Amino acid sequence: MKKRILSGMRPTGKLHLGHLVGALSNWAKLQDKYQCFFMVADWHALMSEYEDAKSMKEYAIDNVADWIACGIDPKKSVIFVQSEVKEHLELDMFFSCITPLGWLERCPTYKEQLKEIKNKDLSTYAFLGYPVLQAADILVYKADAVPVGQDQLPHLELTREIARRFNHLYGHVFPEPEAILTHVPKLLGSDGRKMSKSYDNTINLSDSPSIIKEKTQKMFTDPKRIRLSDPGHPDTCNVFSYYEVFDPKKKEEVHNWCVNAKLGCTECKQKLADALIETLAPIQKKRADILKNKSRINKILADGAKKAGKITQETLSSVNKAVFKA
Repeated sequence: MKKRILSGMRPTGKLHLGHLVGALSNWAKLQDKYQCFFMVADWHALMSEYEDAKSMKEYAIDNVADWIACGIDPKKSVIFVQSEVKEHLELDMFFSCITPLGWLERCPTYKEQLKEIKNKDLSTYAFLGYPVLQAADILVYKADAVPVGQDQLPHLELTREIARRFNHLYGHVFPEPEAILTHVPKLLGSDGRKMSKSYDNTINLSDSPSIIKEKTQKMFTDPKRIRLSDPGHPDTCNVFSYYEVFDPKKKEEVHNWCVNAKLGCTECKQKLADALIETLAPIQKKRADILKNKSRINKILADGAKKAGKITQETLSSVNKAVFKA
């Protein structure tokens, strides 16, 4: 029997190249080896978007269209909306009762986002407790593993700590999920910062060729290369890092252009735009076909919620028996 994994994304906007290389490409590969549960994490999205949540349902459909276009197969994986499976919140309540505040206050992402996100009030009970809900998301499926990057390991360790504490108090119910470490290629936003919708520095999977060209031309390049005749420094250039991911066969050629000043940055970015357009063309074609029939996406999500619910109900039955000795 295949081992089980859980992962998800928040429906807070259009998906971008960072989602493609950081998660979706890996998700697609994992489907044949694992029993996969992929969720639209709308409860998690609500924690930051609670003042203006009207677009979340639209983004959910849009995001799932991208997932399927990138190779997530509803016949292989369970795709569902988090809020449609009520046991997530029920288990979150159980875990909230046993999770010390100190565990949450030391969470690195909590501190980082409070510091960086200034346009939203994140000083809320729910936002402090989001790692508990995250643990419930994973453990309600008794997931054996979770695909994460190196920077997300502290989150997973907190889930393991919560599982250990529950098992210590009430008897063994939950596994301690392992990390499936994923290599995330270096892919910063167009301005050289972390790629994020909040920074308006993304190239979206659904962007038209003209928009991709426009955004690529605005990309941050080598600040030391002032004149066309100046040699470049590709190893520290954001544009070159994109070639390494999206056109690796041309990497050596581009490196040669740059260090020998054979091409200017403008022409280099034009060629990168062409490579990005070519990469996204098949995804965008599939996406357009999928979005012609949104009722199909809704059916996939409804079927996914039913499949997920069968498992989560069994888990909560075990939890209630363990806690209340019923």
